[in-house]
Amino acid sequence: MVPARRDNVVFTAVVTGLVVLGALPILLVVALSGGPGTLVLATALAALPVGPLVACYLWLDRYEPEPRSLLLLGLLWGGFVATAAALLVQGLGGFFVGVTEAASLAVVAPVTEELSKGAFLVLLLWWRRAELDGVLDGIVYAGMVGIGFAFVENVLYLAAAYNGTDGMGPGGTEALTATFVVRCLFSPFAHPFFTTFIGIGVGLAVGSRSPAVRVLAPLAGYVLAVLAHGLWNGSTIYGMGSFVAVYVVLMFPALVGLFAIAVWARRSERLMLAAALGDAARQGLLPATDIGWVVDLGARRRARAHARQLGGAAGERAMRDYQQAVIELGFLHHRYLRGTPPPDFALRGQHYVARIRAVRPSIAFPGQVVPTR
Repeated sequence: MVPARRDNVVFTAVVTGLVVLGALPILLVVALSGGPGTLVLATALAALPVGPLVACYLWLDRYEPEPRSLLLLGLLWGGFVATAAALLVQGLGGFFVGVTEAASLAVVAPVTEELSKGAFLVLLLWWRRAELDGVLDGIVYAGMVGIGFAFVENVLYLAAAYNGTDGMGPGGTEALTATFVVRCLFSPFAHPFFTTFIGIGVGLAVGSRSPAVRVLAPLAGYVLAVLAHGLWNGSTIYGMGSFVAVYVVLMFPALVGLFAIAVWARRSERLMLAAALGDAARQGLLPATDIGWVVDLGARRRARAHARQLGGAAGERAMRDYQQAVIELGFLHHRYLRGTPPPDFALRGQHYVARIRAVRPSIAFPGQVVPTR
């Protein structure tokens, strides 16, 4: 691994501390939301969309998988820190200012919730900028935060629906089922979708040479996230018909559009990596013949299968390590070529090149001579 910088340690310590602090009130709120049986049922139902959603973001994140520890911190931040901060700010605002329920739903909630969720991405941009390589990384981290937030929120909504404390009816199985269908089946992507705008803004900021873009892109993403969130919440005020109309006419097409942007960004990464690694190969940092086996996802799988056939699990691990080191070098070299290298560019570059040269003699791609040991 690349030696940890002080900023990395500070980021981990701050985020972990805030997660612990946020977990205490949230777990208390959840515990007070119903009896043990109700909470177990609500938690199980709220967890159902989490796996498929996480899998979608991991699928997008296949070129350069983000550190699982950071993805987990994103989930925990959304579930505990963002949720606790939003509840606190909304509660204080309602106590001191006094807003209507409609204004709280359509304005206060979007402003506070997107601010609390987006804070994780800002902290990444501030302290762990080297982990962000562009728009796709921003989308993935935003998705994780949104999934964590939605999970805890759904637990509370499902428990309230079953207990009849949501103000929508007497509760029971029928109310629970209706809430599950709307929140977990019909719109499980809502919170990840809103925060994705902030992720895109952060991703644009990382890759830009313009100081103005570095500041304005995340702010613009936040504004769009609030607008989308407010439109979504506001539609529920006017009944199910309005909610469905907004879903069909605006939100679902926008979701499809954002997914298309994410897929396009992933394909663009392939072209970017091929160009950056081509330049790195001309500088003698790696063999040019290896690039195709790294930047093409299908070729990567075939290379790993070939390595597993020749060397078993150890051979496959060596191939994975080599491919990952080359990909990391490609992203780093691309930022160097664009004029936006991270502060520890030289240290990271030396680390990746050392990994590449240490592993390369022990692997062979399909059609190449098997190295002797």
